[in-house]
Amino acid sequence: MTTLVAEPFDGSLAQRLAGQEAADACFYWLGQAGFLLAFAGRRILIDPYLSDSLAEKYRGKAFSHERMMPAPISTAELGKVDVVLVTHHHTDHMDPATLAPIAATNPDCRFVVPRASLDEAQRRIGVGHERLIALDAGENFAPFDGVHVTVIRAAHEALERSAEGWHRFLGYVVQVGAAKLYHSGDTIPFDGLVEEVEAHAPDIALLPVNGRRAELTAAGIAGNLTLSEAIDLAGAIGAGHMIGHHYGMFAFNTAPAEAIDQAAAAHTCRPQIHRARTGVEYRIF
Repeated sequence: MTTLVAEPFDGSLAQRLAGQEAADACFYWLGQAGFLLAFAGRRILIDPYLSDSLAEKYRGKAFSHERMMPAPISTAELGKVDVVLVTHHHTDHMDPATLAPIAATNPDCRFVVPRASLDEAQRRIGVGHERLIALDAGENFAPFDGVHVTVIRAAHEALERSAEGWHRFLGYVVQVGAAKLYHSGDTIPFDGLVEEVEAHAPDIALLPVNGRRAELTAAGIAGNLTLSEAIDLAGAIGAGHMIGHHYGMFAFNTAPAEAIDQAAAAHTCRPQIHRARTGVEYRIF
């Protein structure tokens, strides 16, 4: 059984990464749906949003995208990045101001993207197709020894497909050594999701908890799992731990931190509930 220990650390994330042992298996929250996973000297990013590009794009408009929290690290401080997993084309997940600098400073880094968004990914990241790994739900990718990625469907708020039938929204089950992490991407519950993920026996579920509201949906801003839906999903797929994220970034589309903490304290059975936090190293044993 996988053990997850959340250890707060002093100093910056950049300092923590600089002093990290090569054999560590751990991960860090980058804000919103972003995570950095370190394993055997490799670094994998999932949906990093480390810029202010959305604040600039929507300044003065109906829904301000000013950051509620600073980025815990800059792209220049990330060091060597081996693989980036992108779940879908929304800018807080596929951010050109984050991904293009990572690509420029890491010429060997590859980017896993939805096949439905391949051309958009190439435009935003600024790399050739040879550095993009275009996948669809049900497919697999093994970037290096000890790491295996399986692609899962996601519904943000619908199971959308391209004209070719490829899914626009994805999640990933990432196996690192003996542990499996499920990052759902942006999703709501849908028929077949539990069975699809449960078959891969994830130990840790990284799930959004900001929910959905009719006024945002009407404005074209798709929603996610509610906190209670995320807890139910984590339990149904057999995960031992759930990390609630996708909160605390944009004031119009977040969840109260205290509500996540209260749910974590009240939930005394599996899965163990955690609120994603910066300044914390999540160590996997």
